[in-house]
Amino acid sequence: MGFFDDKQEWLAEVFAQYPADRRRSALMPLLRRVQQDEGYVDFERMKEIAELVGTTATEVAGVMSFYSYYQGLPTGKYHIQVCRTLSCKLAGSDELWHTLTERLGILPGEVTEDGRFSLQAVECLGSCHTGPVIQINDEPYVERVTKARLEALLEGLEQDKPLEEVRRTLPDEEKMGKATIELEGEGGAS
Repeated sequence: MGFFDDKQEWLAEVFAQYPADRRRSALMPLLRRVQQDEGYVDFERMKEIAELVGTTATEVAGVMSFYSYYQGLPTGKYHIQVCRTLSCKLAGSDELWHTLTERLGILPGEVTEDGRFSLQAVECLGSCHTGPVIQINDEPYVERVTKARLEALLEGLEQDKPLEEVRRTLPDEEKMGKATIELEGEGGAS
């Protein structure tokens, strides 16, 4: 049985959003549904999606490889993505990466023995001004991550506390608001 066999109504709704000759446009919603429900998209699912949208599994894999959200292998309950681009590297992401691999005892593509954690180095998460940045699963970013904040984050996740609760208790969280630009007068900065 295929993943979408019992989701025909959902498929019809998705395909109705696109012109009939553009079924390939539905590729992303189909990938997202498999990722959400199964935690990763294996090659069998890639072939199924390819058949549904009228393309090849290779093209589906190519789209997946562009987005760090999609995983081709099983991930842990908490999939930790570490931004490794220049801004985050300069802010300390290499130290965070080293701490994570040492503390968890895994490398990218691996899952801790208890199934709790997996790691991935990703290209820019788009918050260069608040680096280093990490993302847990599909949740909002954790910004300005120091070693102390990382340790507190891992401790909270090891206790299966909700991420939002853990974020509120991170060291210096209240002092690390987003960068702002204060403008004076109507014409901008003076």
